[in-house]
Amino acid sequence: MDFKDLIVRSWQNTLNHIGPLLLITLVQLVLIIITFGILAPVTTAGYVHSLMQVVRDDRKPEVGDLFSQMRLFLPLFVLSILAALVAFIGFSLLILPGFAVLAFIAFAAFYLLPYMVDQKLGLFDALKASWEAALKEPVSEHIIVVIIYVAIMSLGSSLWFAFLITQPMATFIMVEAYNRRVLGNRYEDQGTFDGNDRPSSPVDDDRDEDQDTLDDKDDPSSPVDDNRDEDQGTFDDNDRQASPVDNDRDEDQDTLDDNDRPSSPADEGEDKKAH
Repeated sequence: MDFKDLIVRSWQNTLNHIGPLLLITLVQLVLIIITFGILAPVTTAGYVHSLMQVVRDDRKPEVGDLFSQMRLFLPLFVLSILAALVAFIGFSLLILPGFAVLAFIAFAAFYLLPYMVDQKLGLFDALKASWEAALKEPVSEHIIVVIIYVAIMSLGSSLWFAFLITQPMATFIMVEAYNRRVLGNRYEDQGTFDGNDRPSSPVDDDRDEDQDTLDDKDDPSSPVDDNRDEDQGTFDDNDRQASPVDNDRDEDQDTLDDNDRPSSPADEGEDKKAH
């Protein structure tokens, strides 16, 4: 994965839609504050889905997108409570275990929301799929993506107004990584991958090889077609061989033309009477 291209594209998408992104991010922040974080998980799912449409369809983000995934409210709310509880236990023991728990959650559940909003997976299926995607080789690639994401989000948490920029950019990082690492050759946006970054399926490779073979050989003909071509060329050169019957007929015709046809005994008798 080209990490430089990943960051550049995410930054470009942020700048290209900066106005709507600032609005939708600010509205989500207000909703999280006034609901004491209750709507944070489900509005984040809607936020991810909105930016996924920006990447794929160049669609402008809208405030209503925050509520597009309300069907996920209960499972995401329960998951957030459990995650917060586990993190609290870790920090209550020592600081290090608490950070270890947060790092593990970020590593294992990084693609959870994209799976749930894009492929409509349930909570447990999405967790399993996200874990398998995290362990997909090369694992170091996924680790670097998570580090980039956490670093950008941490930068935004230091200043509240920076959050308005870092939140959409970090989300674009997640969406781009999901499209490239998880979907791969199923991703329909041809312009997303540069060069050989997009993997092809074995079926596509076979089709390409077959097409190259036809191009190199210029649509070869079958042996039957070759024989027909040779026969046609032979007829065109007037080299057709006659059969024995045809030869006998030609010789008889030549004999008749030379007036060498033999007379019968009846014809000889008539000639003598005439004399």
